[in-house]
Amino acid sequence: MLVAAGPDGHHVSQAVSKLRVLQMVGRRGLPSLIEATVIPSVLFYVFLVTVGAPSAMLAALLWTYGSVFRRIVGGRRIPGVLMLAVAGVTVRTIIGLMSGTFLYFLQPIATTVALALVFLGSLLFERPMIARMASDFCPLDAELSARPAIVRLFSGLTLMWAGVHLLSAGTMFVLLVSLPTTTFVALKTVVSLAITVTAIVFTVTWSIRTAHREDLIFAPVLHRAD
Repeated sequence: MLVAAGPDGHHVSQAVSKLRVLQMVGRRGLPSLIEATVIPSVLFYVFLVTVGAPSAMLAALLWTYGSVFRRIVGGRRIPGVLMLAVAGVTVRTIIGLMSGTFLYFLQPIATTVALALVFLGSLLFERPMIARMASDFCPLDAELSARPAIVRLFSGLTLMWAGVHLLSAGTMFVLLVSLPTTTFVALKTVVSLAITVTAIVFTVTWSIRTAHREDLIFAPVLHRAD
């Protein structure tokens, strides 16, 4: 977790570095990103060009259900984000099978716009969404979270990610209405990942600069014995 550096704290803690944080984010997020985004997109594309759109939708749906089933069998916790993804893909598939691929791809674009509005709304209530999500990646105690510089960081990143969601939604919509379905499927994951990865790098860079100005360092998390 992040703590304020003390006069003798560096021997048990490590300075915050961009490379180390990116490595941590990659280790935690990359496998889930591949599982939830890349593989379903590849399956959808393969089934779309070889069998047809309905089979492609079902293939992506079954992969998502399989991700939940593997966790149940392995006794692993099912993340809330994955459950939301399952619900979203289920609704998308039902809509897509009834109405076609356009609405199948339009639904996640609308959801992305809604997420952008949620991020913006959290600023109006002075509870930035990024502040709620930060503890999932790097725990902060209440004292550090209340520092003005940290509050400004959370607010700025929340506003930035609202813009990222709007940019992603707008880009996907333009691609959807201007390209054939097969070309759209091939490009959307690459473009979406490029936008997301760029935003993550910017987020890490901004966060590290703030951590350095506030003299924050990594410290080991001590777990109590039961």
